[in-house]
Amino acid sequence: QVQLVESGGGLVQPGGSLSLSCATSGSTSSISIIGWYRQAPGERRDLVAEITSGGSTNYADSVKGRFTISRDNAKNTIYLQMNNLKPEDTAVYYCKATSFYNGGRTRVNDWGQGTQVTVSS
Repeated sequence: QVQLVESGGGLVQPGGSLSLSCATSGSTSSISIIGWYRQAPGERRDLVAEITSGGSTNYADSVKGRFTISRDNAKNTIYLQMNNLKPEDTAVYYCKATSFYNGGRTRVNDWGQGTQVTVSS
């Protein structure tokens, strides 16, 4: 199992920037995909950005060109750099790791506790 701890959320004005971090521990070598999701009040939890163990990235259309996902393998940490933030980016941001065990037969999703991002003037 993987443990994830997010940090870096806060209040920012429209057009501003924030950087989120997700520190992982536990069975980190089993992680195949790790990424960021967000959930606004009354809404479903949606993918923001993800990165595979091979380094491939995937972004939601709404954040392309504004957000960048990256990772530091030495620190077992992934980051989400968010630029040109908009009020509609306001949400709780969660880190999710997908790992495979038992020769790929068992898939496990682990989530962090989330960090609040509020974009408001």
